[in-house]
Amino acid sequence: MRRLNSVGCICPVLCILLSICAGIETINGKVKIPAFFTFVDSIVDPGNNNFIPTIAKANHAPYGQDFMGHEQNGRFSNGKLPTNFMHFSQTSGLGVKEKIPPFLDPNLNSHELLTGVSFASAGSGFDNLTSALFNSIPMWKQVELFKTYKARLENLVGKENSSNIIGEAIFLVVAGTNDFLLNYPFLPIRRTQFIVQQYQEFVLEICSSFIQVKQISLRWIIPVEKTLHGESKLNGCIEAINNISSSYNKKLKETLQELEARLPGIKLEYADIYENLLDMKKNPFLYGFEISDRGCCGTGLLEVGPLCHVKTLITCSNTSKSVFWDSAHPTQATYQIIADKLLRQYSKAALRNNQNIYFQSAINLCAIV
Repeated sequence: MRRLNSVGCICPVLCILLSICAGIETINGKVKIPAFFTFVDSIVDPGNNNFIPTIAKANHAPYGQDFMGHEQNGRFSNGKLPTNFMHFSQTSGLGVKEKIPPFLDPNLNSHELLTGVSFASAGSGFDNLTSALFNSIPMWKQVELFKTYKARLENLVGKENSSNIIGEAIFLVVAGTNDFLLNYPFLPIRRTQFIVQQYQEFVLEICSSFIQVKQISLRWIIPVEKTLHGESKLNGCIEAINNISSSYNKKLKETLQELEARLPGIKLEYADIYENLLDMKKNPFLYGFEISDRGCCGTGLLEVGPLCHVKTLITCSNTSKSVFWDSAHPTQATYQIIADKLLRQYSKAALRNNQNIYFQSAINLCAIV
């Protein structure tokens, strides 16, 4: 494989769908959502990988050291994920529960089913081959699990109530990073099938089939690529992959515009918080951070999953002062800033559109309803 020209750490792509199939209800000026569902990768996986045979697990120390009760629950964070902050933030909230449980948890109770679950699996992506790298739950299987969930919900509350809950819920889908970060650069299969532009179109086609209503695209700055591809001087990002991310997001925005044109009456918004994250990386002190060039686990450059374990030295005396927790995931302090930004934007959007803002929805999911 040709070695990428290095420019520090990667700026890969996250494709996030924040979606509902019906209008958002607001109570006293605040958005109220009956249920919350998450799909695809580690950013929103609260522990589904605990219940499958994969090395992509975070159910061991030091993960979860700052979580409630110091619980090692499978979240790839020192504490909370973005979804743990979306029930409430400094400016607004969605009215959903704080802890979105993993659907595969055998102890899942009826109340949890009523208010939403997560189908996400660390290491997964849009591309099925990406999920095969770690034996994670591929996106198509996550959709199948959603069908199973829907059947259980119907048995619990009846078909009409089930349709109402799902129809007014939010679907949050985080995907794309592993496809461009781990799959295409390192595995020969897709690179022999597609040039970069063709692979972007391949992923976009999968993404488009999954989208109906509203898209958020995020590009993250993840330090693992800094080590894998070396150093350079251009703002700490690997130029080649950063360019892939930029061109992919441009195509993604165009795709959304096309979808909006084909879906009359649907309001689409495109939000990219890449600049905010890049600013955290470049100017950490403005956000209350002190460390932004590495994670807190071990060297902070390679340790993730099984490499970040109980015997690994935690190099941050205060994790809230670091942008990154391990070599591939932000700290809960970073996630809180991200969640607050998203909630602020979409709560305003809901009210601005006369309480009838339509968030992103997956075609396959809505078709199942």
